[in-house]
Amino acid sequence: MLRDDITTAIRRALMQELAAVGYGRLSIEAVARRAGVSKTAIYRRWNSKLDLVLEIVAAAATGKLPALDTGTLRGDLELLFQVVAHALRHPLASQIIPDLLAEAARNPTIDQTLQKVLRARQQEIGGRLIGRAVQRGELPPGTDPEAAVDLIVGPLYWRLAISRTPLTDAYLGTLVEAVATGLGAGAGVPRPRDAAADAAPA
Repeated sequence: MLRDDITTAIRRALMQELAAVGYGRLSIEAVARRAGVSKTAIYRRWNSKLDLVLEIVAAAATGKLPALDTGTLRGDLELLFQVVAHALRHPLASQIIPDLLAEAARNPTIDQTLQKVLRARQQEIGGRLIGRAVQRGELPPGTDPEAAVDLIVGPLYWRLAISRTPLTDAYLGTLVEAVATGLGAGAGVPRPRDAAADAAPA
């Protein structure tokens, strides 16, 4: 039976080693040394460094999001940006994500995995956050969730991976308003629901 504490130590060591040297120079030997385990302990769990990296990246990308239901689109956006910014401000994330994005351009397997997990996350965000905003009347019917999510998360990844500019609270506040307006949310007050719907029994 595989011990959970050893698996956790390996995963932590992998993230630290990946941040330190990048995927290209990453080795199972170095991860084992950092984790204080044998190479055999790693190979019992993963067949290769690629399998190890892909599993951990996928797990991180599909981590549980908060409910994202504050009652308004702008409130939901503010909460989402705070959560994402907190994660992206972590030194490990700020080093690993740009490296993996660059590696994905050279490695089809990494590219396919990143595309799969990121698409799943986009669909989750779009279905929840954008869908509720449409139901509340803040966004027009027919709003494209995929395009909306690109507009929401694109600036964050641009700041992280391209311009490498800090995600300040002031910037995030400005971004909330810019994105909400860009999506067609109006002045921030949901449109009144249909009176007949309000009068219908629950």
